[in-house]
Amino acid sequence: MVEVAGVSDPREEQLSLDAHNETWPHARFALPEVHAFKTQLLAHADLLARGNGGVLGSGFAAIHARLPERVEVLVTVPPPHRRRGAGTALYEALSAWTRERGLDEIEVVVADNDPASLAFARRRGFVEVRREKGVVLELAGIEPPPVTPPEGVEIASWADRPELARGIYEVAAEAAADVPGYEDEQPEPFEDWLAHDMQGPGDLAEATFVAVAGDEVVGYAKFSLTEARPTSAYHDLTAVRRAWRGHGVARALKASQIAWAMANGYEEIHTRNDERNAPIRRLNAEFGYVPAIGRIYLRGPLA
Repeated sequence: MVEVAGVSDPREEQLSLDAHNETWPHARFALPEVHAFKTQLLAHADLLARGNGGVLGSGFAAIHARLPERVEVLVTVPPPHRRRGAGTALYEALSAWTRERGLDEIEVVVADNDPASLAFARRRGFVEVRREKGVVLELAGIEPPPVTPPEGVEIASWADRPELARGIYEVAAEAAADVPGYEDEQPEPFEDWLAHDMQGPGDLAEATFVAVAGDEVVGYAKFSLTEARPTSAYHDLTAVRRAWRGHGVARALKASQIAWAMANGYEEIHTRNDERNAPIRRLNAEFGYVPAIGRIYLRGPLA
């Protein structure tokens, strides 16, 4: 019999994360990033499924301040523990949690190399709403790309120009509405954005690059880093003001990131982009990124 209960202490929180990391080994996290993520949420549920004397899996539900009408759910049952009812039990418990908050639909995510999880969701009425294609750039044996911003634009690290925070926020607020799959998200107030998006344990000012034209921030790009994958960097966001797109700003920012990663001992850079985001996918391909594991997002009914 499978029993599902909420995480009640740091030891259980680590067990929940362990189930996630075993299920998603290519997207492992450490507890400091989990703690920082939870501070961003209006509400969350962190559950463990137990049976046969051990942990079978975990489930997580999140309601973001930027999208309060949507519940995002992740059910993680490592392959050795599947087909024992843990996934169903977690889905039912997370559905009950969602229903208690007056909502009647959830969004789930599965890796695009996990057909069993995709079939599990589809059997329960979930429908695909978008895909993100994964790519990776292996850094061994390549030369740092040249950083060639357009005339009149300077590329600087945020660590060297901390006064640019407000300008970076303005770029983020403008660009976020144009990112396929995230059009419905509402920008947070500046101070909340600064704490949640720019000052978490995986955010480094020296690994955040800003494009400046005179006194105006026209673009920025940042990494998301984790101690769970110390040789892998992840492109978090590359954002450019609408008026400056198509002029090479994004290319210069990404080249700066690649050079920084190489100089700081990273072996690979990962990212995911919505399959509809042709400009950034084309730019990644030009830099030599190759296909990697992506994600499929589905929405469906409560149990």
